[in-house]
Amino acid sequence: MPRTRRIIPKESAMHIMCRGNNKLPLLANNSDKEQYCYLLHKLKFNNRVNILHYCIMDNHVHLIIWLGENSNLSRLMKQVSLAYYYYYIKKYNYCGHLWQGRYKSIAIKSDSQALQCGKYIELNPVRAGIIATPGEYQFSSYKYYTLGKQDPLISPSPAYESLGSSPLIRKQVYANFILNKKVSCLTSD
Repeated sequence: MPRTRRIIPKESAMHIMCRGNNKLPLLANNSDKEQYCYLLHKLKFNNRVNILHYCIMDNHVHLIIWLGENSNLSRLMKQVSLAYYYYYIKKYNYCGHLWQGRYKSIAIKSDSQALQCGKYIELNPVRAGIIATPGEYQFSSYKYYTLGKQDPLISPSPAYESLGSSPLIRKQVYANFILNKKVSCLTSD
């Protein structure tokens, strides 16, 4: 049976998920995660997408990607997946499927949903029991938004930008939101 055509809206954000085949830990060490980040960074410009949030786990990847009028999400994901596949099979002498089917995508429909999805993504390593706090994890967008750490993968989320009038206020509001401290401005939508 043929696959159904993926609906990819323009001028919107998408939550993207990719998982290793059979939950294979295909990003199990720092050099593998660095390679995946390098490929995302290298290919995002050619495909005219902005990465707003990300978390690279051992066996899966979460991204929030902003799509403009001329973005090509399908090509980006194909290029990243294929380039990482060639890297992985060469490095590990691997044979077989690397990814578990096509990437999953969910349209994000509001700023509130974008912030909740970013929170979900950045707390992924905490929920997995890898770390105690999201600031301990190297391969996510958390430090960019809460500490102002430069990250060449990230383009600032419009939802994040609306959290306050200054970078300091935005960082504090977002950190409180992630750590479940009461933040009234994020509950409406």
